[in-house]
Amino acid sequence: MAEVMKLHYTVSGDDFTRAGETSSKVKKTLNQLGFRPEVVRKVAISMYEAEINMVIHANGGTIDVDISPEEIIIVMQDTGPGIPDIEKAMQEGYSTADHNVRELGFGAGMGLPNMKRYSDDMQIDTEVGKGTCVKLVIKAKE
Repeated sequence: MAEVMKLHYTVSGDDFTRAGETSSKVKKTLNQLGFRPEVVRKVAISMYEAEINMVIHANGGTIDVDISPEEIIIVMQDTGPGIPDIEKAMQEGYSTADHNVRELGFGAGMGLPNMKRYSDDMQIDTEVGKGTCVKLVIKAKE
């Protein structure tokens, strides 16, 4: 079996100036490792959406990325408020972001739908008052 590269990042909450840095670093790493552009794009978009959600809703969190030749597994963990209604949160355009966040151009309600759209598998484990863990799998092989 091929070796797995493990990356770990901490995302700061309420820091919109640094939001997206983690997904950019992973994108750069995947490009350097020679992954196909469509794989890199799927990872970058889904991770960016997750990262923004962590900044907006959860006061940050952690992102762990396991990279192998077969797949990229991304696990995002936060200790935010949790998601009370996953079905509603998965609807395009549904957002609980406040007015200030929307004025910055975020909080359009596309985070979770885009994470699902750009990943091959998505699992959400959430508990209100405890936090949320989202696991994304993006296949690297055609």
